[in-house]
Amino acid sequence: MTHRIAILTAGGLAPCLSSAIGRLIKNYNELLPEAEIIGYLHGYKGLLLGESLIVSEEVRKNHEILYEYGGSVFGNSRVKLSNVKDCLKKDYINKGENPLKVAAEQLKKDKITILHTIGGDDTNSTAADLVAFLAENDYDLTVVGLPKTVDNDVFPIFQTLGAITAADQTALFFENIINENTTSPRQILIHEVMGRSCGWLTAASAYEYRKRLNSKRFLPEILLTKDRWDIDAVYIPEWHYDFDDEIERLNKIMDKKDCVNIFLSEGAGVERIVAELEASGETVNRDAFGHVRLDEINPGQWFGEKFRKELNAEKVLVQKSGYFARSSAPVFKDLELIFQSADHAVKFALNGSSGVVGLDDDYDNEMRCIEFERIRGGKPFDTKQKWFIDMLSDIGQKNYDIYKV
Repeated sequence: MTHRIAILTAGGLAPCLSSAIGRLIKNYNELLPEAEIIGYLHGYKGLLLGESLIVSEEVRKNHEILYEYGGSVFGNSRVKLSNVKDCLKKDYINKGENPLKVAAEQLKKDKITILHTIGGDDTNSTAADLVAFLAENDYDLTVVGLPKTVDNDVFPIFQTLGAITAADQTALFFENIINENTTSPRQILIHEVMGRSCGWLTAASAYEYRKRLNSKRFLPEILLTKDRWDIDAVYIPEWHYDFDDEIERLNKIMDKKDCVNIFLSEGAGVERIVAELEASGETVNRDAFGHVRLDEINPGQWFGEKFRKELNAEKVLVQKSGYFARSSAPVFKDLELIFQSADHAVKFALNGSSGVVGLDDDYDNEMRCIEFERIRGGKPFDTKQKWFIDMLSDIGQKNYDIYKV
């Protein structure tokens, strides 16, 4: 059988995209050197519009260069093929067309036999819709996805690609920002971290930052004290906080060390913020998948204003690390997982197995080709993990998973 392979990346960026493309190319160079490889530009948008590029011999020979880069060398976009209205609005289809059919016809026109999708649950659930549609129309296509998301929030996958690097880079970002605590007295520093419905990245980056903090030297005779550089609170979407209790605790910290440092998941308290905005008559915009556009409601600013008043702060600084972290090239530990996943993805594809390759929670974290129907988003962070509980205890924060406020 003559294969023609396509790759697309979709959704938001993550540190694994370009490197995963490079590793897929490497595998096909070795296992199927005669096969042509194309990349659809900007994910499903390029598939709908028939915009692609051929992976040249020069790129194939130098695929390892892609391991050094973040972003996606094929480009990304947020497109849901089942959202006809959104596809029509963006001129990706004509009136009366079915996006799934348009995409399927393009794959048939391009004679694609294997499609690799690199993205989160939305990307791969869309891939599942495409597989089902093609099967109903007697077109045999193998689709093997790779799970990308910095939130690490995809069922049933233990560790998504790019998340390890995102935690590392988020911690690195805060290492510089924390020095702003010297700019004024009674200062609140809010580090807003990506994580719509899962607090894993916020928790993991806080933990990584505090590990790095332990290797630093301080001079307590001046303002260079470890407690000023430490974290005082971690807020994640999985918990409902007693803010009266938190305000009392943080006021004591502010009075003691003249600053308060917070790691805030962008999804923490979003329901409360949206309810408040809509009650005041404001329109809350959502993307093609129905997600609230978090950049537009600014959770960090909202919390900042609340805390400014309650803690009598002279200055509140809100800093977002998301774009810094998600655009990074992968760190070594992440790269190992990316390579392992891409290697398995090619083997599964050549065996005709469709699904998403990942460490399966339900099979003792075995690397498997997970069935599309088992892939879904919204996986919460497990707040009962010992490292997280110990960190909260160390910074003096109540474990709200226990108190169930």
